Amino acid sequence: MSKIRISAVSYTNTKPFVYGLLKHPEFLEKIDLSLDIPAECAQKLIDDKADIGLVPVAALLKIPDYHIISDYCIGAVGPVNSVFIFSSKPIEDIQTIRLDKQSRTSNNLARVLLKNYWKKHPAIVETAEADAFVEIGDRTFGKKGSYAYEYDLAEEWMKFTGLPFAFAVWASNKPVSNSFVTEFNEVLKFGLNHRKEVIAELPKRNDFDLDDYLMSRIDYDLTAEKREALNRFLTMVKELD
Repeated sequence: MSKIRISAVSYTNTKPFVYGLLKHPEFLEKIDLSLDIPAECAQKLIDDKADIGLVPVAALLKIPDYHIISDYCIGAVGPVNSVFIFSSKPIEDIQTIRLDKQSRTSNNLARVLLKNYWKKHPAIVETAEADAFVEIGDRTFGKKGSYAYEYDLAEEWMKFTGLPFAFAVWASNKPVSNSFVTEFNEVLKFGLNHRKEVIAELPKRNDFDLDDYLMSRIDYDLTAEKREALNRFLTMVKELD
């Protein structure tokens, strides 16, 4: 039987999932696992170079027959502390913004909030000479407090909608057997239940609280509220200019 190709995100917030996979050698034999940045993970699913991926939710719009297969996600209920707009000006004054090449979802979340919450339409530029920029993931660790204005996008989304947010979900581009999905969820749950062990294996940082991040900031359960938020977000993405 051919192995199921799984693309997982290579950021710290995915380490518990990867830990669960690596601690189950029998399950690991059934899959071909790769670690990618979010945009690459999504593209692999779109191009059918992977069967299952931890997909930035905005990419679901580009997958014709997607199936959300897991009870778990990368989400947040309030500040997530790794998805920001950093700015030299208050949000109401920005005229230009640079997006992050590593993630569709965070870029679209920034655009959704700018249009619908802040009522702003800054020009999107690719140069470094921008009033503000989107940055996500491990590259933001230790940067909070370094900029004049910092907007945590999960926190701003909750202010706007009253809902939590799901940044990425485990999705397939084709049907997957129920038995595989059940085993997959069990493996992921194992990793989440052993986050303390995951944290103990990570390199120590003096500028960022990894324990707080993985235990409190990232909210891994794909709840009904997160599904509602996902659907609302995708509707607003479709309405972007």
